[in-house]
Amino acid sequence: MSVLDQVPVDGGGSPPVSAPVAVATPEFEAANERQSRRRGLLIALPSYAYLVVFFAVPLLTVVIYSFATRNRFGGADLTGWNIDSYQELGDDLIRTIFVRSAVLALITTVICLAVSYPFAYYMATRGERTRNLMLVFVMIPFWTNFLVRNYAWYVILGSDGPLSRITEFVGLGPTRVLFTQVAVVLGLVYGYLPFMILPLYAAIERLDGRLLEASRDLYANGFQSFRHVLLPLSMPGVIAGSILVFIPSLGAYVTPQILGGAKTTLLGSYIVTQFLTARNLPFGAAMSTVLMAVMLAATIVYFRKGGRTL
Repeated sequence: MSVLDQVPVDGGGSPPVSAPVAVATPEFEAANERQSRRRGLLIALPSYAYLVVFFAVPLLTVVIYSFATRNRFGGADLTGWNIDSYQELGDDLIRTIFVRSAVLALITTVICLAVSYPFAYYMATRGERTRNLMLVFVMIPFWTNFLVRNYAWYVILGSDGPLSRITEFVGLGPTRVLFTQVAVVLGLVYGYLPFMILPLYAAIERLDGRLLEASRDLYANGFQSFRHVLLPLSMPGVIAGSILVFIPSLGAYVTPQILGGAKTTLLGSYIVTQFLTARNLPFGAAMSTVLMAVMLAATIVYFRKGGRTL
């Protein structure tokens, strides 16, 4: 078949004139697709270069150091590769720190979910003006540095802070919350609450409200409508929010360091200690690699269980 097809064109009494019209052949479509791919690659090239330099290379460096050997000067010997650092992860102290970190991260995730779900549902069912205003309130914490926000909680929960003064004024005596696991959980919940609200809001806002109305017409009460209709349809948001809260909480460093002090050692604090204080680079790199592997597994679960539907 020819690429050009002859189509007669009327000229108002003039003899018919043939106009060339392009026909989409398989070769033409393939060439067009290749050109579009090259154009997209050129546009995305700066982003790819940034990810390789500032993400892939540091990640590969940490993985390589995890198989190195610690020398007597506190450095890493890359000539003698071994898995000794990974074998040390089975120590009782490491298991205790991991369990403590996982429990605190799980508690933080559950509290964030319990607080965020009704808030996200209320926000998604309001009018456009109210919904936008509530979204601004959710995003306001991001306008302030995370370190500054933790020091604000340090002042609030301190022995001379507003919370202690209020309890002392009402006759309950001064509070001792700072440098406890309760203070760490409060700081983590405050810091990562928006990461739970936003995915839940995105999932609930897209639901068809007529489905809930239909469940009520079928004599389902509020709890049954939530359990059989609202919760299953919003599960992608629940999964996404839980992962976005649990993984950072598991490896948190700033909040436990400021609000927990030396009494609460979590994975993030212990990894930093291995790099800066103990000068055990291979062991710190091994712990970091395992933590990143957990994050990767959680991300895979997120995409497989509904992340693509958000």
